Amino acid sequence: MKRTFPWPIAFDALALLLWGLMILRYWWTGRLAVLLHPDYHWLAIGAGWLLLLMALWRGAALLWSPKSLNTPHIALLPRRWSLAVLLAVAVFGIIYIPRPFTSDTALARGIAEPVALTRSQPRRFARNTPPEERSLIDWIRLLNVYPEPDAYTDEPVNITGFVIHPPNWPDDYLLAARFVLTCCAADAYPVGLPVQLSGDRGEFAPDSWVNITGTMMTDTVDGQRRLVIQPQDVLPVPEPKNPYEF
Repeated sequence: MKRTFPWPIAFDALALLLWGLMILRYWWTGRLAVLLHPDYHWLAIGAGWLLLLMALWRGAALLWSPKSLNTPHIALLPRRWSLAVLLAVAVFGIIYIPRPFTSDTALARGIAEPVALTRSQPRRFARNTPPEERSLIDWIRLLNVYPEPDAYTDEPVNITGFVIHPPNWPDDYLLAARFVLTCCAADAYPVGLPVQLSGDRGEFAPDSWVNITGTMMTDTVDGQRRLVIQPQDVLPVPEPKNPYEF
């Protein structure tokens, strides 16, 4: 009897290979940071290498003893369907280039108020950090600890963030924002600080990245007293290699 080639087993090995390459590609290209918190990179990278080893083992075993691999298994979907889904997702993942979230996503998810933040626990008390060295998330964490904006009046500020145009704000205000990642992109949430401009915010396109230096002041924005940046310079900058805060 003519032996037939076990194509399903071969596609198993191919699916493992493509999934491993997909994960490692994100690591090699530096895009893993757009999807996952740095604390968990080792887990994803390890999983990628493990999938590659499994693919090699599966392929080698296929050549040596294909009969022993043709064992029954229980699945929710027929084997051909599940393999097709796995292969399609892996191919899409290899082609797809992950991008950071945009201002539209930030507005849709809602900008977190500092006093309402429970997911962003301060790693250190940012008050001990010189004001001009605080990052955007340092300011947010500081406000989370002590939310009175007058306490920071005239303190120097130097932050980098992407531009959001909140629809209900005056045309001379924009929001400098960053997404905070606690585990992965699915749970990322936006935080930001208002910036009062001397001109129209239309000069700075939504989603463009800016570096802002200036001083802090208190103002009423959208009916609430807020800590506001009074900028001396607002300079366009390239998107950071790692656009998220942690």
